[in-house]
Order: sequence, then C-alpha cells, then structure tokens
Amino acid sequence: MIETLLRRGYEVVGPTVRDGAIVYDRIGSLEQLPAGWTDVQEPGRYQLMSRGDQAFFGYAVGPQSWKKYLHPANVRLWSAERQGQTFRILNNESQLNRPFAFLGVRACELAAIAVQDRVLFQDKFRDPTYAHCSTDKFIVAVQCTRAAATCFCASMGTGPQVTGGFDLALTELLGDTEHRFLAECGSDHGAEVLAELEVSPASEEDRQQLEVGIKEATNQQTRRIDTNGIKNLLYQSFEHPRWDHVAQRCLACANCTMVCPTCFCTTVEDISDLSGDHAERWRRWDSCFTLSFSYIHGGSIRASAKARYRQWMTHKLASWIDQFGTSGCVGCGRCITWCPVGIDITEEVRAIRVGEQNGKP
Repeated sequence: MIETLLRRGYEVVGPTVRDGAIVYDRIGSLEQLPAGWTDVQEPGRYQLMSRGDQAFFGYAVGPQSWKKYLHPANVRLWSAERQGQTFRILNNESQLNRPFAFLGVRACELAAIAVQDRVLFQDKFRDPTYAHCSTDKFIVAVQCTRAAATCFCASMGTGPQVTGGFDLALTELLGDTEHRFLAECGSDHGAEVLAELEVSPASEEDRQQLEVGIKEATNQQTRRIDTNGIKNLLYQSFEHPRWDHVAQRCLACANCTMVCPTCFCTTVEDISDLSGDHAERWRRWDSCFTLSFSYIHGGSIRASAKARYRQWMTHKLASWIDQFGTSGCVGCGRCITWCPVGIDITEEVRAIRVGEQNGKP
C-alpha cells in the first residue's frame, strides 16, 4: 500500500520511532513503521516498550498530531529585498508539490482534523496555507483496539471507533499464526488504491474481531469528561477556587497547546538580515499560555498562570462551542501525558463540577 501511494504521487506520512517516541514523519518503506513497539502513558509520563510481537499500530498516540503537516509550525508569509530606494516582494509560492497521504490516523485524530477544517478552512476567512496542505490529502485510518491510560475519547464521542472521514480504514488482526489487516473503503479514491492491492473478502470472524477490539479499547478507558452542560458549567465557574489550585502547579510551559491536535493559535514575527537588505515575515505557532500572547498596549491582559489556564480550558470546552459549534477537545489525552507536572484536564473538570454541586472546591 505504501508503494502504491508513493507511485500515485503522494507524500506518505506515518508513524515511526525517533528520540524515544512514536512520531509522524515521511515514510518510504514498511521497515520505518514502529513494528513491535507500544507506549505506556500516564500524567506527565511517556515510555516506549516492546510488545513482544510485530504489530505495526500497537500504540495509542505520540507527542505529534497531523496538525504538524496541515497547520505547520513555521510558515514564511512573505520575503522582500531592497532595491535602491524601494523593495520588491519575492516569490512566496508554497514549496509543497505533492499531496499528503496520512497513514495511521486514529478516530480522535480524524475528529481533530474535522475541527481544524471547520476553523481554518470552512469558515468565512480561510487560511490559504491550511487549504493548500489539505488539498487532495489521502487518509488511511487505523482502528484503535487498545487505549492508553490517558485516553478519554469515548466520553467525548470521538472514538475509539473510526466511523468516517477516511479513504481507507484498517484494523490490524494479529494472531498466533497470521498477521492481516481488515480494510474498509471510505471514498472512491480509497477503492482505487485498494483495487491495486492483494485482497480477499473479509469473513464474519474478521468483523467480530474488529468489534471485540473496539469494545476492549473503550473498556480500557478509565478517564472521562462529563460533557453534560459543560459550557454553562465553565462559564459560571470563572471565580471557582479550583483555578487557584491548578495555577499552583501549572508552569505555563505551553506543552499542552503544542501537542494538542486542535489548538491553532499563531503569532507573526518579522526578521531581517544584518545588512537590512532582506526581510521576511513568518507565522509561528503560539499559545495562550505565553505572556506575550495576550499583550496589548500597556501589558498582557492575562498576566497570571491562573488566567491563562482558565482561558485555555474554558475556550477548549466551552467558548469553542459558541464559536465553531463543537468542542475543541477530542479526548486524545496528549495534554495529560505531556504536561511536565501531570495536570489532568479530566480531573480539573470533575473537581469544578463536584465543587459546584457541593458548594466548595
């Protein structure tokens, strides 16, 4: 399948092991996939371990999301050079020549792509970079048959089962004597690719294995967010004592927003060379946790860690709904795993809800 996608002109991006984690990178062969590796995740902890088999997709999610390719962290908006007393804008056309084929997209990540599509592509004002990177992309989804300890997609209604938004969906079936994939087409392009592969009709036993795997992944999830009335709950909890409690731990490091598959905040930076003859404007990822992000004339309007964490969580779970019609959280659990002090968004919501019910923090 990888060879077929490459032959069709796609830039294949999939999971691979690098720097002690499973990350997304360009893939050219089967050997680059993380065969035999799995991840152990807890609040503030991530570790790779051997599975004892050769499963290609026997892990949950790593520190990166597909946002890395659809909404790049660094984009040059324009560059210019001096010509006498004036200047000219240089050619700024995108360098991306081939469409992406994403291999190994989970259900929560499909939901995240849909969220960013809504924000950056389907609204009144479109992000041209996102639109260009998204054009003609091919998505190979993978069904989750195991969950990490930090996953809570089931409670957010975004997983673990892949139900749409893909060209092909794979379920890895790994037994004692065989290693196969159950494939499902989600588009005409997916059917065309599948037609070039060596396949046979799926059996009822294969479908049952899929159902069992999805059920196991759901049952493995111990974390959840009660989304019932969550928007009003957070709006009404602006002065809740829990914000002070979490601010005592929060480092305002922005890790949660960097690994989040839906956060889209950016800043703009102008640079020039020492001669002053060449200048560039770059768009870079930013975060509501940085002090400068809320800066206006006179200072930052969110000077404390309390204000910044409250802004992030309230936007993610409440005001995002008013802006875009959905929650900004898909339950992938990355913000829990990659928080250096192990702050758990599901626990923070639970504490606020319990506190409101009991009238105390």
